[in-house]
Amino acid sequence: MSSHTSLIESRLDEIAARFRILGEPLRLRLLFQLKEGEVSVTELSLRLATTQPNVSKHLKVLLAAGIVRRRQFKNSAFYSLSDQSVFALCREVEQAWFAQQA
Repeated sequence: MSSHTSLIESRLDEIAARFRILGEPLRLRLLFQLKEGEVSVTELSLRLATTQPNVSKHLKVLLAAGIVRRRQFKNSAFYSLSDQSVFALCREVEQAWFAQQA
């Protein structure tokens, strides 16, 4: 077994946890909304046609995972990306899926 393979195997639980976080479609939609910059919870709920509590619940998970950051201003919470690697992962999955369909 190569050292690279054993390194990956030693982190499988962490990798699986990351996939679980990203496995929720609304979380991915939130991340794609944040790709262009900081957005308030209110604006995110309007853009995605869902409730503010639902948006906040999913952003809390992304925040705990270190994927987004939060800034409070008066009575509003604003979120932005802190880890853009999710988009590279999405591209990889998309390319693999299309390759299988060909």
